[in-house]
Amino acid sequence: MRHRKSGRKLNRTNAHRKALMRNMARALLTYERIRTTEAKAKELRKVVDGLVSLALRDDLHSRRQAYKALNNHQLVQRLFDEIAPRFKEDQGGYTRILKLAVPRRGDCAPMCVIELTRRAEEAAEEKNIAKAAKPEAKDESEAPAEA
Repeated sequence: MRHRKSGRKLNRTNAHRKALMRNMARALLTYERIRTTEAKAKELRKVVDGLVSLALRDDLHSRRQAYKALNNHQLVQRLFDEIAPRFKEDQGGYTRILKLAVPRRGDCAPMCVIELTRRAEEAAEEKNIAKAAKPEAKDESEAPAEA
């Protein structure tokens, strides 16, 4: 019986599954958006959300646990210093899965894109929009004064 055994096996051994999730988590935290199959993305979501939750705690023990999962000091530093601060107001839902309409060509597997909900590009755009809006507001306030 399979009672209380969560998670997908993905047709791999335990060691292969662990290596797959480690590699995909590294790729997602590096590029902030990757393309993969739906089943892998749904499993990866659990791993990455847990890593971001660790990074939000921001203590030595959580850094060591993140290093144990990622095995890369630079990536752990980036996770704690750049990625986690974007999510400090959020209670969860750090990743998003977007299903693609076109399946994979070879085996017709359903494909999707998994990405961080708050990406660096989007954060930079929001800052630029906010900066652009401030001078416009000043110009509008000066215009009625002239009239």
